[in-house]
Amino acid sequence: MHRMDASLRFSPPFVSLITLLFVLSYGTVACQAQPAGNGGPTPAHPEIDVQHYDFRVTLSDRSDEITGEATVRLRLTTDTLTAIRLDLDDPQTDNVKETGMTVTAVEEEGRSVSFRQVNDHVVIEPEGQLKEGEERTFTIRYSGTPADGLIIGSNRHGDRTFFGDNWPNRARHYVPVVDHPSDKATVAWTVDAPSRYDVVANGERLGQTDHGDRRVTRYRTEATLPTKVMVFGAAEFVVDSLGVQGDIPMQSWVYPEDRGPAMRDLQVAPRIVRFFEGNIAPYPFAKLANVQSTTRYGGMENASAIFYSESAMADGEPSTGLVAHEIAHQWFGNTVTEADWPHLWLSEGFATYLEKLYLEYAEGAQEMRESMASARNQALAFQRQNPDEPLVDTTYTDPAQLLTSNPYLKGAWVLHMLRFELGDKAFWSTLQTFYERKKSGNATTADFQSAAEDVSGKSLDIFFEQWTRRAGYPILDIEWHYSDQNEAVELTVEQVQRSPVFDVPLEIGLAIGDTEDLATLDITKRKETFTVDVPAPVSDVTVDPHTWLLGEWDVHSASK
Repeated sequence: MHRMDASLRFSPPFVSLITLLFVLSYGTVACQAQPAGNGGPTPAHPEIDVQHYDFRVTLSDRSDEITGEATVRLRLTTDTLTAIRLDLDDPQTDNVKETGMTVTAVEEEGRSVSFRQVNDHVVIEPEGQLKEGEERTFTIRYSGTPADGLIIGSNRHGDRTFFGDNWPNRARHYVPVVDHPSDKATVAWTVDAPSRYDVVANGERLGQTDHGDRRVTRYRTEATLPTKVMVFGAAEFVVDSLGVQGDIPMQSWVYPEDRGPAMRDLQVAPRIVRFFEGNIAPYPFAKLANVQSTTRYGGMENASAIFYSESAMADGEPSTGLVAHEIAHQWFGNTVTEADWPHLWLSEGFATYLEKLYLEYAEGAQEMRESMASARNQALAFQRQNPDEPLVDTTYTDPAQLLTSNPYLKGAWVLHMLRFELGDKAFWSTLQTFYERKKSGNATTADFQSAAEDVSGKSLDIFFEQWTRRAGYPILDIEWHYSDQNEAVELTVEQVQRSPVFDVPLEIGLAIGDTEDLATLDITKRKETFTVDVPAPVSDVTVDPHTWLLGEWDVHSASK
């Protein structure tokens, strides 16, 4: 999921009404959030573990009402249950229309099962004892008009479209699920739609059958996914091949009117996949469909079927950064998924930084530095406005509150600084190790720290404490002077921020004639003085010349 502006926090209604420039050097990107009035976070359901969803959804051009059938196979993790809860939006009426889902039947092995709908849950009450460890399969039949989640409307050309738009916990508006990233499952989609629509969804297409004016399309994925990226889309598309990477087919699914600019944007996808495969691991899904979409908030990294903002695919501006960001999510976010919302940076920070690493590879180190400098400005602007908010924020009451620059830009900066701390080889090895350990499952920040420590052989407690669990950043006052007598530069560095002292490596550049020598100072105290031997007089000192530190500083010569 890509943001358009990450330096501020927006309430979801405001996000949905504006489009802002994401000032990171690379292209226009899309913004997404949870709508207001959604009832806050959807909790995990640790008493059950969903193994597989099989969704059948019937669409109509006569109305926005859908008919659904969901077969849910789950495993019980406790003996204390008397009922099973799944998240599903209750029917409700406002002044305009009726929305929500009405459940008409629940069955288990062909037998009717008692159920009730309450507080946006379908509560299933089977007969007999529910035993820990056993698997149960229930089929839920329902219908209604989605209030959210499945966005039904018209695209920029006035044509009718249907797109899943689930982040963070909006799948429950049209399918019964455990709508929390900790419960991952495989998924199959059967979509029955008017025959003029092409249907794309997660996984491999198993078949497509036309019956008169109706078309039934089936997809299935063998990969376990969080519900935030389980989707289908239906529209009138033109589908083109982008080639094959290994045995992975890559396609573009775009509106016919936008085929030219969209294809120019998406041609880069195979090269991006090759870069990530070469540095992380093989691409984790059976296909990569790049889909122009019409959703409420913009693009989303849906597993194997990425939905891009319709405007981003049609504006004629390069979208390389956007495409790289969403493809990076196929490894981090979709395959390795945050265990809970406070660890969102393991998805968004990783995708943001991997986007930049691809652009560094494709466009050079200077582009990377400029991009990270811009990201630093925005991340620090947010920190100044929210001085007590850490990267891993456990105080949230709604996942949408986490949709700030912290998981995106500060998250990317934490990875950037870790790269400087470990070196490129150990950094990439850390990403590979973390991915291999946690693929198909969930991860926390502690899991990532453990991978980094195991690879590097270093204790990284201080690094992760100050950058992920604590708020703030270093603000440095640096005074320097050159000593002819000692043939050295003396630098006094004082940390003047209110937050506790940071322990950081600080790269400095020493101007000696027409060259610049580099030195790294290990900053560990509130105030300390360093002496750096030099071969000739120093005329100037620059701080962080290669953009490795998230912080602010003022540097001045003692002789001035």
